[in-house]
Amino acid sequence: MANQTISAEDFEQLLMESFQDVDPVEGTVVKGKVVAIEKDLAIIDVGLKTEGRVPMKEFGAAGRDGTIAVGSEVEVYVDRVENAAGEAVLSREKARREESWVRLEVLYEKNEKVEGQIFNQVKGGFTVDLDGAVAFLPRSQVDIRPIRDIAPLMNVPQPFQILKMDKRRGNIVVSRRAILEESRAEQRSEIVQQLEEGQVVEGVVKNITDYGAFVDLGGIDGLLHVTDIAWRRVNHPNEVLSIGETIKVQIIRVNQESHRISLGMKQLQADPWEGIAAKYPVNAKFTGRVTNITDYGAFVELEPGIEGLIHVSEMSWTKKNVHPGKIVSTSQEVEVMVLEVDPEKRRISLGLKQTLSNPWESFADKFPIGAEIEGEVKNKTEFGLFIGLDGDVDGMVHLSDLDWNRPGEEALEDYNRGDIVKAKVLDVDIEKERISLGIKQLGSDAMADAASGSDGLRKGAIVTATVTAVNDGGVEVRIAETDLTAFIRRSDLSRDREDQRPERFAVGEKLDARIIQFDKKTRRIGLSIKALEIAEEKEAVAQYGSSDSGASLGDILGAALKGADKK
Repeated sequence: MANQTISAEDFEQLLMESFQDVDPVEGTVVKGKVVAIEKDLAIIDVGLKTEGRVPMKEFGAAGRDGTIAVGSEVEVYVDRVENAAGEAVLSREKARREESWVRLEVLYEKNEKVEGQIFNQVKGGFTVDLDGAVAFLPRSQVDIRPIRDIAPLMNVPQPFQILKMDKRRGNIVVSRRAILEESRAEQRSEIVQQLEEGQVVEGVVKNITDYGAFVDLGGIDGLLHVTDIAWRRVNHPNEVLSIGETIKVQIIRVNQESHRISLGMKQLQADPWEGIAAKYPVNAKFTGRVTNITDYGAFVELEPGIEGLIHVSEMSWTKKNVHPGKIVSTSQEVEVMVLEVDPEKRRISLGLKQTLSNPWESFADKFPIGAEIEGEVKNKTEFGLFIGLDGDVDGMVHLSDLDWNRPGEEALEDYNRGDIVKAKVLDVDIEKERISLGIKQLGSDAMADAASGSDGLRKGAIVTATVTAVNDGGVEVRIAETDLTAFIRRSDLSRDREDQRPERFAVGEKLDARIIQFDKKTRRIGLSIKALEIAEEKEAVAQYGSSDSGASLGDILGAALKGADKK
């Protein structure tokens, strides 16, 4: 045979043609055939120059690939066409992972569930095998409620929802909770559609809070509010209910959109407020038990389911601005009077003080107007004294009733808290709860006494007085045979301007003067020597002559004085 020479270019072309259909590209998944099994390695021919070796454990994981034998066709991932040993580097695991990624991406786009197994615990959650692809399951996405023991969920095929996929980083995040919530929502929707308002059902108390209890109605929870547990006051649901207890409840409200269900227990019992006005008439007295105390009053249970409020203003006749807890105590039995009943608002107003005698009425009966009393000064104010009296009530002595002759502010300085004083009852106003007292009324009014009788003091009368003080404006005097004081102004000290000098008078000196002001209301007495002199002059002129007779004023006064001496 003749030798045929092939050029280098022809050889290269023939070589490329021989491999163009069988040479895979690195980083892809190709089909191959098992040509031999040596110990724990499978020898696989993928059409390359050399075979590749794949560990048997990559085929036997969970038996996904069935029995691997010589002649079996499998898909593998080509890491490299040839390594340092001249062999192809193949991987069944990477092939499966690539298959899974493609399938999972399709399911993720369609928002469909995927199946996987939790096989390991890592920081912040768990790893899940999604048929070759490894995903991360955050701890918060395991269940609707926190799970203490994850063991029953490990290595168990179950559905998951893909929340996030990032192929470049090789990250997949899944959720088991989303599957449970969806299932639960479907179940809740189905149950809610079967419930109707007014329906009576059985349920199990699942949880108890301060404001009520959650009751499991067979897959969906309803709220039994504390106010709907019983007609009577329930301070906390655990007074009546316990977790795990089976109870009968009535459906009060159902919200088809939010799936919120309101339940009631008291609605299964007769309403105790029916006919309440006839049962508890106004002004009738009843005995009840104090169930709750607040800043504004105390609640009293008259019967199970019926409570009334004693407002703080109706608790005591005398203890004002006192916390109700200092007057009554919880669970105490008290007698009360019905003050008002409102069936529509389900309110009963009660009074505690109305069952006791009114201390102002009792005081008025015991101490009529004009009676004398004795008591302790409880308080001293700018407008008077408050005196503690029988029956734990107070009476007030106004400034104007402290002293007849002195200003009230001045007389008030004589008294201090704790002093025991006597006073006279001036007035008792039962409705306004006021008692008016007077201290000055214990003694007589010197001014009134002086004005009484035919010879009493009055405007125009002439009196004798003793000088008690001298100042620039005039002189102060005390009227003889009385305790009354008066003031003579400088201009009234004499008819003659020259003699209108206060200093010409001395303390203790007696003088006569005419009353020119006598005001009982303001308790002011004004005297005038000048007015007396003018009056005497007029009288003398009338009796002994006139200036028309030719007699001088001195002659007339002299005659008047002689006439007075003869008398």
